[in-house]
Amino acid sequence: MRNVVIVAAKALIVVLFAAIVFVQVAYVPANARSFAQAAPEFAALELPGMLLVDALLLCGQVVLVCVWALLSLAAEDRIFDNAAFRWVDIIIGSIVVAGLLIVAGLVVLDAASAGGPFTALVGLISLICAAGLALVVVVMRGLLRQATQLRQDLSEVV
Repeated sequence: MRNVVIVAAKALIVVLFAAIVFVQVAYVPANARSFAQAAPEFAALELPGMLLVDALLLCGQVVLVCVWALLSLAAEDRIFDNAAFRWVDIIIGSIVVAGLLIVAGLVVLDAASAGGPFTALVGLISLICAAGLALVVVVMRGLLRQATQLRQDLSEVV
């Protein structure tokens, strides 16, 4: 049963990764271009906006790659190895970078006097979600550390 779940999770990761690549390659540039044409006063935001959104999506791709690696460790019954901590640390770092990118996007929008209170509210909610997600992953990392220590202690006893 465990292998079926891991294969299904990896299949979903492939679909999500492909969807993000499609969004990065096709949707973001087209959307930025049409927005720049519709609101020429904000045309200067086209490139910074595309770069920020693509960097934010890249953070999501990094998380997907790390989850894939963790699933592979779980499939090999090596999830309690020290190698897992490297992947979890990268996930935490990626979430923190995503939060910083959200802040950078809000600063860019504010400097250009673009976006209203709703944009700021969505940005603030996104930042709170990123902080909450990072904290949850930090707690999960602590649980992984405890489980790893317990497994090592148990292997020494046996």
